[in-house]
Amino acid sequence: MQLFQIYERPLGYQQITNLSAAVGLTIPPGTKLILVQAEGQPVRWRDDGVLPTAAIGYPLTVGSELRYTGWGKAHPNLKVIEQVSGAKLNVLYYGIGEQ
Repeated sequence: MQLFQIYERPLGYQQITNLSAAVGLTIPPGTKLILVQAEGQPVRWRDDGVLPTAAIGYPLTVGSELRYTGWGKAHPNLKVIEQVSGAKLNVLYYGIGEQ
């Protein structure tokens, strides 16, 4: 019997510094997991197809991490906006690989 190990395969990194309007992410093909961290100021996000605003959306505080695993067509719906001017977003993208 052959055993396979499933692991997170790095696909890329993105830093977004202009969050004054709701923005989507540049998601590499094959992405299955997205790690998002707010830096500088808190942000809000939504993935239901409605744009977040500075007051409405799921809050992500500075330094906390969003582990987003929305599959397939859900990814393009992930949008983020700053709550206060000066927010940055650090994003890591991962796929699935076998060894």
